[in-house]
Amino acid sequence: MEAILSHATTRMAQEASETPMRVADQLNKNASIVAKIADNLKQFDPALIVTCARGSSDHAATYVKYLFETRLRLPVASFAPSVSSVYDVTVRLERAVFVAISQSGQSPDLLKSTEAALTAGAYVIALVNDASSPLAALANDVLPLEMGPETSVAATKSCLGSMTAAYQLCAACAESNVMDDALRALPEAFFETLNSNWTAAAPAFTEASQALIVSRGLGFAAAQEAALKLKETSQLQAEAFSTAEVRHGPMAIVGPHIPIIAAATGDAATGSIEDIARHFATLGAPVFLASPEEITGSDMPAGVRYLPTPHAPESALQPLVFLLTFYMFANKLAVARGLDPDNPTGLRKVTETV
Repeated sequence: MEAILSHATTRMAQEASETPMRVADQLNKNASIVAKIADNLKQFDPALIVTCARGSSDHAATYVKYLFETRLRLPVASFAPSVSSVYDVTVRLERAVFVAISQSGQSPDLLKSTEAALTAGAYVIALVNDASSPLAALANDVLPLEMGPETSVAATKSCLGSMTAAYQLCAACAESNVMDDALRALPEAFFETLNSNWTAAAPAFTEASQALIVSRGLGFAAAQEAALKLKETSQLQAEAFSTAEVRHGPMAIVGPHIPIIAAATGDAATGSIEDIARHFATLGAPVFLASPEEITGSDMPAGVRYLPTPHAPESALQPLVFLLTFYMFANKLAVARGLDPDNPTGLRKVTETV
């Protein structure tokens, strides 16, 4: 199994491994753009932020929610594109910043929602990888992802690029030197992920048909994205849950047949994540704790195995470091299961919904 996981060169792996270089380039190119947008937002004085996205971009939007609420104390809500595209309703969005996130910037429902937001008085910012896209043309401000072409159907670097662009904007709005310093150190942390070894989880996930990814707060965004990648690339029925929500109904399905990855966050949510890992282990589930620090001794049951994950420069960036580490694992896992992660069954790169 380890031999199989060690030799998996695909477009997904190649594009994910570009992330450190692309993010370093993104941060340099966007410095003046981000400063301008932060000034515009200060003048606009928003009462709330509304995000609009689909798929992996919507998981980046979850990250935006927790990041901007915890760092800027601005409420963040998710906008359902069908409100505009299907029901043809224009929601009141006075004093709202409408953040549209997309790799391609082409989906009709996203464009219709953005047009409606502008009509409703929102200030629109587009985080988009294609700066010449229709979405970019609509927005008041465009924050390019600068991640280069992404041809694998499974989004990797574009999702992480959305998150890093959001973090850079948040740092500018917060006028935080700590966040700025963390950003400068992030590409090096990303490079470290490319050598991470998660072969301990390979047997459990190679034979599984279901899986759970759990985390909390900022880490929940990464859990959502990780679960989607297992569906897309390994045909695994994987679900993401907050460690608070999983204690309700989902707890009933946990057992030896469902492997679990618990993604530690390195912040106030970590205790909750470690607690649920302990509990799942008592239920006989194969549990893997992805963390920068291994917990040993009597504090952690033997049923919880450690997945080494590099330290992020700042706790709000730990979910991103986890996610790049996970992408590399997911790619190798798909190959080990006899699948092509670049061409998932029934999917295509640009999804256009109405």
